[in-house]
Amino acid sequence: QVQLVESGGALVQPGGSLRLSCAASGMTLSFYTLAWYRQAPGKQRELVARILRDGNTNYVDSMKGRFTISRDNTKNTMYLQMNNLTPEDTAVYYCNAAHWGNGNVYWGQGTQVTVSA
Repeated sequence: QVQLVESGGALVQPGGSLRLSCAASGMTLSFYTLAWYRQAPGKQRELVARILRDGNTNYVDSMKGRFTISRDNTKNTMYLQMNNLTPEDTAVYYCNAAHWGNGNVYWGQGTQVTVSA
């Protein structure tokens, strides 16, 4: 059974940091483009960052310099390091995997990140 499971979400103070993880099972992440999305209350889900199979990354402008996406294919896991968090970063964060060849796309169940004093 293909599954993506996020972890690492928490309540953090403004200016703090969190590292999210997304562990895959039933699939080999090296065959996938990976991404993190987030959805804040009352808003649409939005892309945060993407990492290609070759390790190249791209970020939404507001996350550049604060967030870092990475992958460890040996652990079948992807990560999102988030620094200097603000209340505007409060959202449910989802990992996403898109197969390079067959079009299959998978989502995790989400992990809550709350930034508040």
